[in-house]
Amino acid sequence: MIINYTTKELELLARLMRAEALGEGNLGMLMVGNVVVNRALADCLTFKDIRSITDAIYQANQFTGINSSLFNGSPTTLEKNLAQRVLRGEYYHPATNSLWFYAPSTGSSCKSTWYDQQLAGRYKSHCFYIPDPGVCAELH
Repeated sequence: MIINYTTKELELLARLMRAEALGEGNLGMLMVGNVVVNRALADCLTFKDIRSITDAIYQANQFTGINSSLFNGSPTTLEKNLAQRVLRGEYYHPATNSLWFYAPSTGSSCKSTWYDQQLAGRYKSHCFYIPDPGVCAELH
């Protein structure tokens, strides 16, 4: 385990992963989970006061998935298992050190920078971004 979490936070993370990336399959949901965990671990930029999974998910204006109907309801066993894998420390490129992601409009490429952050890579419809070297400590 790389971060402390409660059963409620495990379920919260599973629900957010579903809401943000159900269409991306298991790997896409794992990558979204990586970003959430990274934000809870990071002590830099706009994440200085984010210390838990709950803090990361409910930080203002960050995850649109919390407003999705997919965020409601209990997570499935599969979704909880995926969240547990992320919370145990499994990482997937390009989300390995990413603190941000977004989905560009259909047919569009990822921007090389997004809010001044560097593109780490793309998986299906999500573009993942990392802070500049030296701005945040490597997360793992």
